[in-house]
Amino acid sequence: MRAPSSPSEIAAGDVLLAAENISLSFGGVKALTGVSFDIRKGEIRAIIGPNGAGKTSMLNVINGFYQADHGTITFKGVRRGKMRPYEAAEFGIARTFQNVALFRGMSTLDNLMAGRTLKMRRSFFWHILRHGPALQEEVEHRRKVEEIIDFLEIPHIRRVPVGRLPYGLQKRVELGRALAMEPELLLLDEPMAGMNLEEKEDMCRYIIDVNNHFGTTIALIEHDMGVVMDLSDRVVVLDYGRKIADGAPNQVKQDQAVIDAYLGVAH
Repeated sequence: MRAPSSPSEIAAGDVLLAAENISLSFGGVKALTGVSFDIRKGEIRAIIGPNGAGKTSMLNVINGFYQADHGTITFKGVRRGKMRPYEAAEFGIARTFQNVALFRGMSTLDNLMAGRTLKMRRSFFWHILRHGPALQEEVEHRRKVEEIIDFLEIPHIRRVPVGRLPYGLQKRVELGRALAMEPELLLLDEPMAGMNLEEKEDMCRYIIDVNNHFGTTIALIEHDMGVVMDLSDRVVVLDYGRKIADGAPNQVKQDQAVIDAYLGVAH
């Protein structure tokens, strides 16, 4: 299976990714049951729901961490069978996590350079030597990473080991590493979890800027409904592993099934 050769084959507003009838179980526990929705190129698509609704499981199916029991994922017009995370990355899907997943002993710069790994064409041997074509390639990747560092306004922490950074900056570095992969689809799993108000405002601004500046399609899980309503073009709502609503933010927040799910009304 191969992805289309050029991102231009999918026009803005067209379906970039479609999840069709996705079901996933762990033993006797059903994490997802018959979930279908799509993500259009260029939009910010929110996936929301109470704790345990299956949101992270859905992202894990999209980028290959989990293999669905039933259903299909179609990305850039190609219907996908089983795919591993590194294959998803090669096809243009990048991911951040609920809990920061960085190389804590490495600097901000080195963490972002790690995001360029799949873009490197020279062999490991040449990169050890850091000579000739390999050195030229490294310089080019470094230039890309420096652009992201400037974009995220983090040049002052370029050389700082990320384990020493405050949580909000670690989240920004993780976003930068995902951007270094130049994804067409960026999956953000609770990018603002644990942040204070100022940090949330900054992250909201960066998400909007990523969408506008790079044209990156974004799917995000977020519990802050104010953030969801402000950022999202469309919202899909999960509850107990099933889709209960899908539409524009104003439409979804008035849906009685959504209101009941968040108020904990008995099923």
